[in-house]
Formats: sequence, structure tokens, C-alpha cells
Amino acid sequence: MLTLMCLGISCQPITDNQRLFSIAVSRVQHLHLLAQRLFSEFESSLQTEEQRQLNKIFLQDFCNSDYIISPIDKHETQRSSVLKLLSISYRLVESWEFPSRSLSGGSSPRNQISPKLSELKTGILLLIRANQDAPEIFTDTSTLQLAPYGNYYQSLEADESLRRTYELLACFKKDMHKVETYLTVAKCRLSPEANCTL
Repeated sequence: MLTLMCLGISCQPITDNQRLFSIAVSRVQHLHLLAQRLFSEFESSLQTEEQRQLNKIFLQDFCNSDYIISPIDKHETQRSSVLKLLSISYRLVESWEFPSRSLSGGSSPRNQISPKLSELKTGILLLIRANQDAPEIFTDTSTLQLAPYGNYYQSLEADESLRRTYELLACFKKDMHKVETYLTVAKCRLSPEANCTL
């Protein structure tokens, strides 16, 4: 089913696939902005010395999702296939299913994270299925079973809890940025008149 979208002089058909991409990109942009806001609010609640120490520690640590093989720079991202970008995005979103629960609580925006991630994961899965050349269905949802952020959930002292929260928020922000970039590039590739530069 095609829908026509007219912009100024040119009218071009919008496919269901492009519509799904637009929805997915919109959802991940929302999650990325939410992650940025939560991280900024957390940082602003810290003392200057705490913030400096946490920044230093975070540079040495890495996120659980760093185990997911993904493009290392914008050139590799642009060379990656649409299906590869979708698969990486799916795995990144999936890696947050369990840890996102600890981001919930308190404010209303925090309580939106898990349901929004679930919706995004479903949308990306639909896009993967729609963009596969072969008739097999992408069902490889169990290949990535990351540990749920190590011992994040054990009872910790105040300083350690602060570091874990900082790390979790920073990683969530980083991963949502990656997913936003990958979905935007994949969507752009399927657009007829697109210039897909990062």
C-alpha cells in the first residue's frame, strides 16, 4: 500500500517500510533525548569533585553492550548494510531490556523507558523481517545474553551506588545514540533522494 506525501513541488510515494523506519527513528530519538535528560539531571545533582571522579572512572570502564560488534566509526557505519545496522540496533535495544528496569521509578519519564524500548525492539524486528532478502525469519533473539550489568544490583555503599548509576545512565545514553545513528543511516539508504552523510 502506498501513500503519497507531497512536499512543495515534488510528490513521492512513501512505502510501509519507510513509514516503519520513520516511526522507529522517532521512537529512538525520544529515548535518546530522554537518556540525555536523565544523565544531565543526574550529573547536575553531583558535587563537582564527584562528577570529576566519575568522569575519570567511566573513561576506564566500558558498557556491557561494548561486547556487541558494531561499526567503529562513521565510515564503517556508512559502508554497513541496512540489515547489519538493523541487527546491531536490535541487539543494542535488547541488551537494555533487563537493565532498563533499574532506570524506572520516580519520575514519569523514567517509567516510559522499558515500554518504549519494547516498542522499539518490536519495530526493529519488523524492519529486519521486511528487509531480509532470504525468506527466513530473524529469530536470533537469544544469541546475545549479556550479564545484567555485572553486580550492579547487589547492595552497595553510597559511593559505589553513585558510580553504578552514573555508569548505567552514561551507557544508556551512549547506546541510544548508536541506535539512533544506525536507524537514521538505514532509513536514509532506502530513501530515493537521500544524501546519507553523517
